[in-house]
Amino acid sequence: MLALARTFENKHMAGTPSVLRELRAAEKKYGKFESLELLVVDLSGILRGKRIRRGDFEKCARDGFVFCAGATMLNSLGEVTSGVPYGADDGDPDLPAFMVPGSIVPVPWSNKPMAQAFFRIQAEDGGDFFGDPRTVLENALRPLAQQGITPVVATELEFYLLDANAEEVRAGAPMIPGTGRVQPGPQVYLPDDLFEVEGFLDDVYDWCNLQNIPAEAAISEYSPGQYEINLHHVDDAVLACDHAVMLKRVIKAAARKHGFIACFMAKPFEEDAGNGLHIHMSLVDRKGQNYFSQGKEKMALPPFSARLRYAVGGLLKLMPESTALCCPNANSYRRLRTDMFAPVEPNWGVNHRVVSVRIPESDEKALRLEHRVAGADANPYLVMAAVAAGAHYGMKNRIDPGKMVEQGAEIVPKMKIPNRWDAAIDRFARSKVLPEYLGSDYCKYYAMVRRAESQQFHNRISQLDFDWYLRAV
Repeated sequence: MLALARTFENKHMAGTPSVLRELRAAEKKYGKFESLELLVVDLSGILRGKRIRRGDFEKCARDGFVFCAGATMLNSLGEVTSGVPYGADDGDPDLPAFMVPGSIVPVPWSNKPMAQAFFRIQAEDGGDFFGDPRTVLENALRPLAQQGITPVVATELEFYLLDANAEEVRAGAPMIPGTGRVQPGPQVYLPDDLFEVEGFLDDVYDWCNLQNIPAEAAISEYSPGQYEINLHHVDDAVLACDHAVMLKRVIKAAARKHGFIACFMAKPFEEDAGNGLHIHMSLVDRKGQNYFSQGKEKMALPPFSARLRYAVGGLLKLMPESTALCCPNANSYRRLRTDMFAPVEPNWGVNHRVVSVRIPESDEKALRLEHRVAGADANPYLVMAAVAAGAHYGMKNRIDPGKMVEQGAEIVPKMKIPNRWDAAIDRFARSKVLPEYLGSDYCKYYAMVRRAESQQFHNRISQLDFDWYLRAV
């Protein structure tokens, strides 16, 4: 067990000798890079970092560098929050930082030869920095790893392509990309919509291949101009989140090239479908067998053990307090409507796309759950951490999820998931379970950042205030 724990601890640790070898191997394969982007993901899932010139490559790879630790704790506007450490209150200090092994890839959309790599920040005591979302996810995965259980996960990302040449990007009817036309009706799964953006998709897949991102199927989604690209499952949850972050960046870069803006807002249009981040997760044991399919207590449709029921039970139990991670900003909550295939309460079912936790049709080997609460605006590391925590908590405490929603059944919403930002933050801040998995400091400061951002948002006077109240009151 101790050896397993050490293996897990070392799996994602920065190793400078290996990084230096990887850098040299990448330049041998792709040619000399003129610059290198060093990237870290912040609390909001937004990439932060810096660009270094060639003369600093080897020193950074060999010895590391220093970086502003507070960059991982910024709000959606890139601002520091009063009271949060490593910010303006304590002088915005730097901490040591090291490139993540295996993360060096070329940046094919750059005008000049460029590479990128993730890095992680080191705490004062030499351990991992609590504010790095990678650390938060690793903390949440540790209880499963100590039992010899490995999550096999994949993500699905939805997004809109909007006209970058429009005078103003605003709420309204989305257009069919590349045509300037409004499409009546959603026309979901329309193959011709993919032909309208074929050049964009070609670049996405070509660039994903260069960056080792396992992009799979692309579909035209439930609204005009909305698409989904799936990622292949991997047995490394941190790497799966790396893939999601990298895919978003590739999509945004390809969109710019083709005259679009890629929009990952959870709900950009009032009467059209929102953008989700769906997490598919199965568990495998030390023998590589599907943990959800093993055991004596089996059920039909499809056959699965009590372990799956308990994992779902934990996810549903923790769903109200984890919603603030899955829905990180004010716009996120506009997506939680049943008429747009988004969940509104903790429920589950087999092959039902309006529930919070869906069990897709599959055989025993591929048996998995799909967590459907998060929007595409969420930080994938934090959502994955919440899913891992919920599954472990449910199995540990044998939490029954209750009766599942039958296939084809209509859902009458009870709104048990917080559907307002402040309510979700309050539930998260009161959680006794999530801090045990994610880290108490991180949960404390995440709530502070979100609460301050919410206050700032609601202090803003919008045009809607004047439209509704100028003459009426």
